[in-house]
Amino acid sequence: MDAMVKMENKKVLKASPEYTQATFTLVTSLVLTIILALNSFDFTTKVIKPFVFSVFAAYGLVTLIQILITLKIKKDLLKVGEIKSSTRKLGYLQLLSLFTGNVITAAFAFNLIKKKKTTEYTFAVYALLTQIFIIGISALNLFKPYVSDTFVPAMGILLLIAIFYVVSLFLVAKHVEAHTAKPWMIFIAIPMLLTAVTGNLFALFLGINLLMKSRSFDVSTIVKWDTIWGKITRNTTAILGLFFIILMLSISVCSNFTFDYTIAVENSYAAILQSPSLQYPLGTDNFGRDLFSRIVFGARISLIVGFLSTMIPAVIGGMLGAFAGYYGRHTDNVIMRLLDVLYAVPGILLAIAIIAAFGANTTNLIIALSVGSIPTYARTMRANVLMVSNLEYVDAARALGEKDFTIIFKHVVPNSLAPMIVKSTLTIGGAVIATSSLSYLGLGVEPHIPEWGNILKLGSTYLETNSYLAIYPGLAIILLVLSFNFLGDGLRDALDPKLD
Repeated sequence: MDAMVKMENKKVLKASPEYTQATFTLVTSLVLTIILALNSFDFTTKVIKPFVFSVFAAYGLVTLIQILITLKIKKDLLKVGEIKSSTRKLGYLQLLSLFTGNVITAAFAFNLIKKKKTTEYTFAVYALLTQIFIIGISALNLFKPYVSDTFVPAMGILLLIAIFYVVSLFLVAKHVEAHTAKPWMIFIAIPMLLTAVTGNLFALFLGINLLMKSRSFDVSTIVKWDTIWGKITRNTTAILGLFFIILMLSISVCSNFTFDYTIAVENSYAAILQSPSLQYPLGTDNFGRDLFSRIVFGARISLIVGFLSTMIPAVIGGMLGAFAGYYGRHTDNVIMRLLDVLYAVPGILLAIAIIAAFGANTTNLIIALSVGSIPTYARTMRANVLMVSNLEYVDAARALGEKDFTIIFKHVVPNSLAPMIVKSTLTIGGAVIATSSLSYLGLGVEPHIPEWGNILKLGSTYLETNSYLAIYPGLAIILLVLSFNFLGDGLRDALDPKLD
């Protein structure tokens, strides 16, 4: 009997997304607290680091609150089958974790506060969190000896956008339902789309959703769109991965106005190998350059190379695969056998050969990484097209006399894109690693450009004395690649009809 009760309790807890997220948040926060605790004490000199210890204390308090919330949620679910409103109000207390920079607990707090969450509410929450982090990261430049000429007006605009996001969050939480929105929400949607120029794609997604629902688009389209995004937003790791990617994109755009590029590239011999401080949050390298600024500007290179070296082969390989799969026979044999020759050459070796022949620069790096990836995308598209081209609606299009070109790009390719989208997301992470690897070997981006591989190469020579020079760019690469992998897994689950 006790075993059956335990099984039922497990089912009740597992069925609650709030409890699952609460547990994930608790474990993550606890791990971060332990890491900070270990780093708050210098075991060599046996001295406590005041700043790190204060951060550890703040994270410890957040973790204690999270333990209380998790236990309360568990108790409510087992006793009454739902989370009580008094427990949900604890989410307002956990919102204070924003001051610690703990985005995981802050996101959980917003989700706990709202009982019935729409996709728009989730987008509004993450758009606001992204904006807060952009402002916080950019504000660290205030401790530097000088800032960019556009710093003050840019920060003013970012603050105004943040206020707009706060207002929008309250309006979305109150007036947007599952598949409908008030007609006047279009006045929120249009400014939201305009603010997406800062790189905050959550604002773009929210604007599109509000535009569709306030203008009474086709209900079936809205339902499909909501279903896909609902699966992604309920996947904690996928949405956190998307958050980090969009944060990197946003900071890459905004850094043009809030960061001074000269601090990242010009030598400052008075600040050589400075330890992390408020003026230099991640320290300086052996030329006195600010590591924090270099990593921020390096994100731009990694994202550009990663996206372009994925989009180019996806388009070219997708077209070749579509033609091969649709026409078959001789066309299929010619295209795929030629691509097999290219596929036989290891991608990284082909990239090294191209760069060695044409020189190491960003353009050649993108081309080198793109060429080797074409066969894999062609194979993926060919497999999808072979399946889709035999379906009834394609036969109907042929019977109606539509041209092959129209059938391929109007009927076949659009219905074969889901696996390509998932594959693209998963392979961007590989492109980021390849970019950093080639730069580390001196065959990627030019050495004077702040790129994560270049920064890591320089930091690797100071592992024993100034290990932070290698740790921070390494962590940036790891987090970005993991984020793409998490997002790719989430997209795969969301776009797989078998998992409905």
